[in-house]
Amino acid sequence: MRYIIIGAGAVGGAVGGRLAGAGHEVVLVARGAHHAALRDGGLRLRVPEGEFTYRLPVVAGPGELGELRADDVLVLAVKTQDTEAALGAWGPAPVAGGGTAAERLPLLVAQNGVEGQRIALRRFRQVYGVCVWLPATFVEPGAVSAAGSPLTGILHLGRYPHGPAEILHRIAADLEKARFEAPVTAEVGRWQYAKLLSNLANAVEAVSGPLADEEALAFVDRVRAEGAAVLDAAGIAYASVEEQRSTRGNKVDLVPLDGAPRGGGSTWQSLARATGTIEADYLNGEIVLLGRLHNIPTPLNELLQSLANTFARERRSAGSMPVGELVRLADEAVAKQPPDTPLTR
Repeated sequence: MRYIIIGAGAVGGAVGGRLAGAGHEVVLVARGAHHAALRDGGLRLRVPEGEFTYRLPVVAGPGELGELRADDVLVLAVKTQDTEAALGAWGPAPVAGGGTAAERLPLLVAQNGVEGQRIALRRFRQVYGVCVWLPATFVEPGAVSAAGSPLTGILHLGRYPHGPAEILHRIAADLEKARFEAPVTAEVGRWQYAKLLSNLANAVEAVSGPLADEEALAFVDRVRAEGAAVLDAAGIAYASVEEQRSTRGNKVDLVPLDGAPRGGGSTWQSLARATGTIEADYLNGEIVLLGRLHNIPTPLNELLQSLANTFARERRSAGSMPVGELVRLADEAVAKQPPDTPLTR
């Protein structure tokens, strides 16, 4: 199989680089300065064993490849807010032997949150969810780092929303040769929603910096408790913290990498790179959406969604709001709720 990594940033670059290092055929899809750097100098992947450079085909879109192959696997690793544009470009791409990518090829959605796979299912027949547990960083154009050891990451795989998943066992075997654990499960959603609860802290980190003191950690606990209350009200199952810890163990421990400090998670990185967009609508915003559907107030996640979007739109510096100010705004938002809501009674 040939893997086409649509969005060769931190996660996509780490997956693509590891697959290439294990001998698999990989095509990287990128744009702008990153595309130019990958094309001219290759993908530089910094991992605990050192830095490796992979000279791989790099394209901006499907037209540069001609007809896609029937054995191609598309890995969607763009941020969720860029999903529509990516699928609009790749879905109609012709496949050798007839038909289009949307009709014939498997699409793995390797994103935070859960909305990307729903968007994908409107266009693609074969959609597979991926719960991405992969600490990776976009270092600079052409370079990404992945600090996990002994494994680079854990990628739970499952057909979305249901159905046969034979091809996933072949993909999992390839990933496991490339330093990933890749369990194939009929309950990938349980892992994705558990990861969603974890990712609710991304906006806190992006707005107020590293989660390094008791005040920040206590606030994150409140944000996640609000999210869990919404998932419970919606009847959505998610893996417990204990189950996650047991599954991960010490398989993906972070190792300091020379020349590639890990500044923060994916949302923080978007602000640090001043991209102008951010994924908060699909993380904190997912909880807000479910809260409105099930009549559960979500003042903390509403605040974080709004602040993260404002920071991205105005290109404010990552971590520039003191955590005390964030907590004050959060307390004010909670105080404005009606007195007999689940969060205030």
